[in-house]
Amino acid sequence: MTIKKLLQKKAIVITMASLISLPAVATETIKAVVIDGYPAKSMWVDEFSNFFIPEVNERLAKTNNYKIDWQESYGGTIVKPKGVLDGIKLGLGDIGIVTTIFHNSKLPSQSLAGVTPFISADARVVAKAIDEITKEFPTMEKEFARQKQVYLATGVVLDTYQIFSKERIESIKDLEGSKVAGAGIILRYLDGIENAAGVRGGLTDFYNMVSTGLVDHAMLWPEAAETFKIAEVAPFMLKADFGAVNTKTVTTNSRFWKKLPSEVKQVIQEVAIEYRDHVANIAMNRAKKSLDAYIAAGGTVVTMSQEARKEWADSMPDLAAEWAEGLDKKGEPGTEMLRAYMAKLKAAGFTPTRDWTAGLK
Repeated sequence: MTIKKLLQKKAIVITMASLISLPAVATETIKAVVIDGYPAKSMWVDEFSNFFIPEVNERLAKTNNYKIDWQESYGGTIVKPKGVLDGIKLGLGDIGIVTTIFHNSKLPSQSLAGVTPFISADARVVAKAIDEITKEFPTMEKEFARQKQVYLATGVVLDTYQIFSKERIESIKDLEGSKVAGAGIILRYLDGIENAAGVRGGLTDFYNMVSTGLVDHAMLWPEAAETFKIAEVAPFMLKADFGAVNTKTVTTNSRFWKKLPSEVKQVIQEVAIEYRDHVANIAMNRAKKSLDAYIAAGGTVVTMSQEARKEWADSMPDLAAEWAEGLDKKGEPGTEMLRAYMAKLKAAGFTPTRDWTAGLK
């Protein structure tokens, strides 16, 4: 063997030895506390555990640069349903699902779908439209920023609100003088009904509120009615089809988000949008099944006539104009947001029972 070849062989051996001696790049572990006050059996919570988290893990595993140590706390372990917003703000949770319907004063722009009832009972269309509005106008993200949070994606977990009752009802006349359980802006749907009173509560409260006689009716959706066995206490459902409403938003604590590597941020943002569409699809897929389950459990469905729906819509105050004007006065583009949202739903093929832009100035 020539001296040249000996030197080449020696160089190769030295190079390989040095590569073998290099330490492997360690995967960085990031701890993330996930919170929601609702129980793990709630659809959106269950899907966060079984869709969102595995999807993030799988994508991070492709590079193996980072992995997340998820610590899930649901069902009041850290916060109650109404406490998620403050819990993430205070750092009790790093990421969570805020039920926005409880926070009309702090998150007024989140009521956009709620103030425009009787249009679309398609969770997928409403979720996409709300997220588009969020990107086109800064208002929603700014509201969460004031709560020390980063907005990731909206969540529409229901096809449409309905009325569940102890006794059969068919129109707003049957609701006169009664008490109705509900949450947030949805209770304003009762404002035009004589002596009807809204009583605030959450999904976990409705069963007892009806069974004890605190209320006569509850406003929720069939999938939730199945989950919380509402047919046992409210065996009549008025199919009013108020429409899908964005009631959930996935957010992260701002300080937690700022510390995350860019790769992790990108993955979480991508999966949040997919989670939005995934949950909306489940809401739609479960709608018929849940209605069948309600009937099988002893429930009776009463379909509201189109005339009665229009009567109800026209009886309401101009919720949308009030909402838009309230934001306009704060220097936010409320009127523009409302017009844009309505245009998106119309473009998707939905005809409003009431034109909520008619009262705009």
